[in-house]
Amino acid sequence: MSTDQGSFVDQLRVDDTPRRKSPRPEITDQRGKKPLSRRLLHSWQLYLLLLPAVVWVILFAYWPMYGIQIAFRDFTPVGGITGSDWVGMKHFEKFVTSYNFWPLLRNTLVLAFYELIAGFPVPIILALALNAVRQKYFSRIVQLITYAPNFISIVVVVGILVMLLDPQTGIVSHAFELLGLNAPAFLTDPGWFRHTYVWSGIWQTAGFSAIIYLAALSSVPPELHEAAKVDGASHLRRMWHIDVPAILPIAIVLMILNVGSIMSVGFEKVLLMQNPLNLTTSQVIDTYVYEVGLKSPIPQYSYATAIGLFRSVVGLILLLAVNALSRRITKAGLF
Repeated sequence: MSTDQGSFVDQLRVDDTPRRKSPRPEITDQRGKKPLSRRLLHSWQLYLLLLPAVVWVILFAYWPMYGIQIAFRDFTPVGGITGSDWVGMKHFEKFVTSYNFWPLLRNTLVLAFYELIAGFPVPIILALALNAVRQKYFSRIVQLITYAPNFISIVVVVGILVMLLDPQTGIVSHAFELLGLNAPAFLTDPGWFRHTYVWSGIWQTAGFSAIIYLAALSSVPPELHEAAKVDGASHLRRMWHIDVPAILPIAIVLMILNVGSIMSVGFEKVLLMQNPLNLTTSQVIDTYVYEVGLKSPIPQYSYATAIGLFRSVVGLILLLAVNALSRRITKAGLF
């Protein structure tokens, strides 16, 4: 009887221990995410660090887009953007039907494709070669030598080219004279301009461009190479079946980006290397825009803007087309 009474009392006993309060549930939206205001307040320090970059992009990338409309107006500085008359596609038609259109388009595309075809494989080959070198000391020396030109400004690079290739005072010209040969006019001959431009650019950028491929190769597990060695695979076969597939996705993305910017040939370097003797091959769309938009005694702002917009639209179309083709063939792309 006493036992039953005790168990009954135990059941009625009140637990006096303080209970921990359950945390309040986070306020989320229907998709389970915190509201934007809460996310901003929670990481306000990071957003504050990001603010200068956002302001810079807005001021120098998005705000100038407001001026694109002058390509469709007869812009005058007195009337301003909004005070100028709309003319529709007049400036685009003027450029496409002008005698300069086809030479400019040909020079731009030939120079850009030459640079792409000759320059794109070089960083890949350099990265594969450096990755295959077992002597780290030698590899670091080669990397230092190939990386350094990237940090030289374009003005200095062109100055070096003039010192080396000038027909009268250049070192290369004197070397040809010592051999009893006539030195080619590298800087003034239209036929040599493209070669000089492209290969000097490859010398300047190949080493630095190889870094991204070396980073991808560093993620390849060494066990794959060890297993291939056991199976009797040669070094070239291991490189082709292990290293190349590792860098292929990155190479595809970079190829798409390069094709997308194929209409934007390096303006500064072309302008610095340009002279009246090589103008037939060195006059590209970018330098022509500079000439008619700023250098002309009567600047044609609307006409120059229309040419620049035409170049950008063609570049966008090429980017989308190459990305779609890459998606269809390799299942990899930029987006």
